[in-house]
Amino acid sequence: MKPPPPPSGLTRGLTVLIPEDWTPEQAQAVVDVLDDLRERIWAHYALPLQALYRQQRQPDAVNPPPTQGDSGEPF
Repeated sequence: MKPPPPPSGLTRGLTVLIPEDWTPEQAQAVVDVLDDLRERIWAHYALPLQALYRQQRQPDAVNPPPTQGDSGEPF
């Protein structure tokens, strides 16, 4: 059974193998490092990231999707 894709949606690239024998403390340490990394990235890039998120969530007003029966042809 294949694992579900990551939240990023990326399905190609480097595979990250996580050992199955970590202790809960080791897993928590990794999560803590990732949380710290996320906070540092956010502290540095908050405004550009917010603008990007807004842009990605807005409907495409310039080129709206064609409606049913609209082939995109002018006539």
